[in-house]
Amino acid sequence: MTTTAATSSHHLSPAFPGRAPWGTASKLRAWQQGAMEKYIQEQPRDFLAVATPGAGKTTFALTLASWLLHHHVVQQVTVVAPTEHLKKQWAEAAARIGIKLDPEYSAGPLSREYDGVAVTYAGVGVRPMLHRNRVEQRKTLVILDEIHHAGDSKSWGEACLEAFEPATRRLALTGTPFRSDTNPIPFVTYEEGNDGIRRSAADYTYGYGNALADHVVRPVIFLSYSGNMRWRTKAGDEIAARLGEPMTKDAVSQAWRTALDARGEWMPSVLRAADQRLTEVRKAIPDAGALVIASDQESARAYAKLIREITGTKATLVLSDDTGASKRIDDFSASHDRWMVAVRMVSEGVDVPRLAVGVYATTISTPLFFAQAVGRFVRSRRRGETASVFLPTVPDLLTFANEMEKERDHALDKPKKEGEEDPYAESEKEMEEANKEQDEDTGEQDMLPFEALESDAVFDRVLYDGAEFGMQAHPGSEEEQDYLGIPGLLEPDQVQMLLQKRQARQIAHSRKKPDTEADLLELPAERRPVVSHKELMELRKQLNTLVGAYVHQSGKPHGVIHTELRRVCGGPPSAEATAGQLRQRIDKVREWATRMR
Repeated sequence: MTTTAATSSHHLSPAFPGRAPWGTASKLRAWQQGAMEKYIQEQPRDFLAVATPGAGKTTFALTLASWLLHHHVVQQVTVVAPTEHLKKQWAEAAARIGIKLDPEYSAGPLSREYDGVAVTYAGVGVRPMLHRNRVEQRKTLVILDEIHHAGDSKSWGEACLEAFEPATRRLALTGTPFRSDTNPIPFVTYEEGNDGIRRSAADYTYGYGNALADHVVRPVIFLSYSGNMRWRTKAGDEIAARLGEPMTKDAVSQAWRTALDARGEWMPSVLRAADQRLTEVRKAIPDAGALVIASDQESARAYAKLIREITGTKATLVLSDDTGASKRIDDFSASHDRWMVAVRMVSEGVDVPRLAVGVYATTISTPLFFAQAVGRFVRSRRRGETASVFLPTVPDLLTFANEMEKERDHALDKPKKEGEEDPYAESEKEMEEANKEQDEDTGEQDMLPFEALESDAVFDRVLYDGAEFGMQAHPGSEEEQDYLGIPGLLEPDQVQMLLQKRQARQIAHSRKKPDTEADLLELPAERRPVVSHKELMELRKQLNTLVGAYVHQSGKPHGVIHTELRRVCGGPPSAEATAGQLRQRIDKVREWATRMR
């Protein structure tokens, strides 16, 4: 190991890895220092650090590696990363503090100039015994980056166990320790809770909420867009629906895919809005960049073409995790270019700190993927920066957006109570899709029983810090511009205040308009909850149960009570009422029942 490693780890430059907090250029962040102290005090063989994307896991891990090498606890380091690009990124970051890792290692003895290797989980999966032999020959620290990937497939998990079971020390890192499946993650401790479910136990946790309070990450403003969708099913039926309206899971999926079809009007409208937002953000952050996360190569190419038509400038297109893609990401990161379009792989770990605007243009709806995708935009460089992410109005995505600060652990068991569902359990197919590293044209898209016909976009709401703001507005309208024009540099409480003011202005403007002009839903977001078809059914059931109980209490027939509720609260019959209207009636019938007691 080079002599600089021991000293430089305690004097990290403000640029390492480019996100030091204000006033602490030569120090570790508080959480990194806290995690270091806990590790040094306990000296565990296995240590799991959970830190939100953008918090600086790389800095913590390499500082710890430097300490362990310097104190001769270990003699070499192995970093295991999810992708080819990330293993190179680790090698570059390590080199900055004097630890030399070989990112091209494939077999045989390691050159004496290196302190270790950087490899991928897939690489370990192919040759676990090669890595086991290396670990057995010299005392090794294994850093398992985004360790939830070791549970992606049984073979990867088994390969990691086989390869690194003899390691002297193992440091596991993740920003999202929850998974939808129940594959155990190697070298992670699971503890059983009172509910009988075993969950991953972290040795040190630094969540998004803490990082936000410490100004280590940016606050995220989510801008959600609804609109009318029309598509044709395999049976030849034409279906029309509005994004955000309660519908079956299949219908949500098809409406969502219709919105993301580049030939409709939804994607061009949202990309235009995102580009306007980027222009506003660049007034305060001149090098701010934007990223579209696409589902597949064909869509990515179509989005890049749309961006060229809208902006007049070319977007950087990243299609797969190969050497060329890695260079394109690096070039984009170092440039002042406006737009990058990527397929899935940029969702995790790829560090482009200047990304400040995002478009979530994929149908992957796992909480793990969503958190990692949003994590690309939250890396703070200076105080007051905000991130803006554009979304379709889909119940799952809005739930994830509203729960950004919620900490979750990986549950090894499914809930045991009959009828109880894990709200984050997704299909195996979705997880497989979310965790693919390479994007290949499989031809599957051509076989799907579905054809998008047309779409339009409507600005729906802004989600920020668990609250929702705004009334619906047409793209290009003054009301939409109000939200797109929020300054790019603001303190979190200023964002909240500004959103409240914009909504108040929108409501006042709406009241002055004649009823004939009100072609959109003229209600503030908090009175227009976005719910799934299942949640709507549950609300109807709850209302009917409460009405039934009130029938016995009041002696009035069901029909009379329902009619009275409609008269007092407004709106159509229960079968056609929105979630907001049903909740209003539920509150009203409860109020009546309380009065009679």
